[in-house]
Amino acid sequence: MSKQRSAIRGLVFAVTVTASVPAMATAGDLRDISVGMAISSVPDAGYINLTCVGEKTHRLADWAQWQACQAGPDQLRGIRFEYDRESGREGTMVGGHPAILTVMIDKDAKIAALMIETDPKARLYLRKKAFLLGLQARSRYGEDGWTCSKAQPGADKQEVGGIFVDEKCTKTIDGRTVEIERHLYREPNKELKDMTDETRITIRRAGS
Repeated sequence: MSKQRSAIRGLVFAVTVTASVPAMATAGDLRDISVGMAISSVPDAGYINLTCVGEKTHRLADWAQWQACQAGPDQLRGIRFEYDRESGREGTMVGGHPAILTVMIDKDAKIAALMIETDPKARLYLRKKAFLLGLQARSRYGEDGWTCSKAQPGADKQEVGGIFVDEKCTKTIDGRTVEIERHLYREPNKELKDMTDETRITIRRAGS
C-alpha cells in the first residue's frame, strides 16, 4: 500500500506543479461544435457512434436523425458521440484527456448545451490527471470572472497525495454559461486506485 500511495502522490504532485496548463485547442466550444449553432452545421465527417441518451438509447447514422432521440423533461434531445480515429485524432480526447461527449438539441434543431466529462473507464495513468482538465477549460474561457464554491476535506472525503479538490465554478461569457466541476479525493473505505478524480464541463446558452 505504501508503494502505491507514494506512486500516486508522486504523479499527482508532478502534474500539479507543471509550469503551464495547455489550453483546449478549439475554434468553437469543442472543435467545430459551438453551443447555439444549428445541428445541421455540424459535419458528419470526423464523428462516429452517435447514440441517443436517455431511457431509450439507439445508434444514429448521422446528425440529421437527431429527432429520433427521445426528448427529456426539458424538451432537449441528447446525443453522445465520439471522434473518428480515421480522422487523425487519437480517440475521443479533449485536452489530452479521454472524454465522454454529449450535445443537447432543442426543438429548433440548435445545440442548447454541450457536456464534456472525463472518462472514468480510462487507463489509470490517464485518469489520475482527470481533475486537471478543468484548469484547461478555465484557461480556454479566461481566468477572470469565475464564481466558485469549494468544499474542504472531511470524514467522508480525504486528500490524495496531499491534494484535495472538490469545487464548482461558473462563468457567463459570449451568450453562454460555462460550469466546471472538478473532483480529486478518496473515500476512506476505498483503495487509492478507486479514488474520485474527474472533471465535468457543461456549456449552456445563457439563461437556459
